[in-house]
Amino acid sequence: MRILVVEDEQQLAGIIGQVLERERYDVDLAYDGLTGLDLALGGGYDAIVLDRMLPGIDGLAVCHQLREAGVGTPVLILSARRDMPERVEGLDAGADDYLGKPFGFAELLARVRALTRRVERPVLPPVLRAGKVALDPRTHQVFSGDEPVELSPREYALLELLLRNTGHVLSRDQILERVWGYDAEPEPNIVDLYIHYLRKKLNTRSLIHTVRGAGYTIRG
Repeated sequence: MRILVVEDEQQLAGIIGQVLERERYDVDLAYDGLTGLDLALGGGYDAIVLDRMLPGIDGLAVCHQLREAGVGTPVLILSARRDMPERVEGLDAGADDYLGKPFGFAELLARVRALTRRVERPVLPPVLRAGKVALDPRTHQVFSGDEPVELSPREYALLELLLRNTGHVLSRDQILERVWGYDAEPEPNIVDLYIHYLRKKLNTRSLIHTVRGAGYTIRG
């Protein structure tokens, strides 16, 4: 079974990952809300262990956006905020369980086991849409209106990233990290160039918006 752990305290995230791996779970780690959301939207996880306070966007926002996108993966929220109103707020955001910090790892494992027993793996929405553009992540097909659009692997990855983060501004550095990778050394202005390619191929300049000094976004 695959577990996604989203926790900005990297040492704690690593320990949680080790504890889960000892129980024969496959574990992916993320250290901020946007990365965690991106991974979770990609699907394939049997449960998500999600810290409430995260950089980028917080855990409640991540959970809420997953539910709005139709992702039903069970979510366990971790938080130092243990009072009843905070627990209710977390559950109302779409979480399945809520565990206060500090916690015992035996209890964490028991709660993860309970989540993975009772909830079936979710089915992602088949198509990502914005305006007249549609992207099917299962077939890697892209359409602009009724016309198929041929994209390079990098152009496709860029478009999918923007669609999965509709309404959020992604900086050039964030795009470089997720589309080109941590170790890449791309040419200057490569992100701007690929945005230009996408606009031209999709035959629309109104889909991908430039936010001056901040980056790019698709507005739903």
